[in-house]
Amino acid sequence: MAEPDRPVPHRPGAVSLFFVAKAGVFALGFWSWLLVLVVTGGGVTGGHVLAAAGAVTTTLVGVVLGVWLALQRSAAARHAELKRLLVDISWNAFAAAGNAESAGTVVPFPTTSVEGERGERDRVPTVFARGPGEWPGGRRR
Repeated sequence: MAEPDRPVPHRPGAVSLFFVAKAGVFALGFWSWLLVLVVTGGGVTGGHVLAAAGAVTTTLVGVVLGVWLALQRSAAARHAELKRLLVDISWNAFAAAGNAESAGTVVPFPTTSVEGERGERDRVPTVFARGPGEWPGGRRR
């Protein structure tokens, strides 16, 4: 039996391929218009300047949006892989704790000292450990 394909990760972001393609179409239009104006000859007019400015601007916008889209897709893929890795780690830890025959089989979370050997000065005061009007370290308000 073949393994089912994993779902495609969600690709968040404001930039989509539609906007990149739209900028490319506009850039192609402006470049074509500039080419037609240059081939037909004549002096430089406002139409030439407008076509050149539009061609350069839409080309730069298309490149910037394309790079932004590529970065978003890469970040989404990394995020999906990180989530998958975290689920695998937590599942393996859960399975190891459930399959352990004794408490010594599971590696405990590392601590600096044994809980019973800590003195009163080593204890971190909490909100619940204080009396009314007391601050940590025995100071009073």
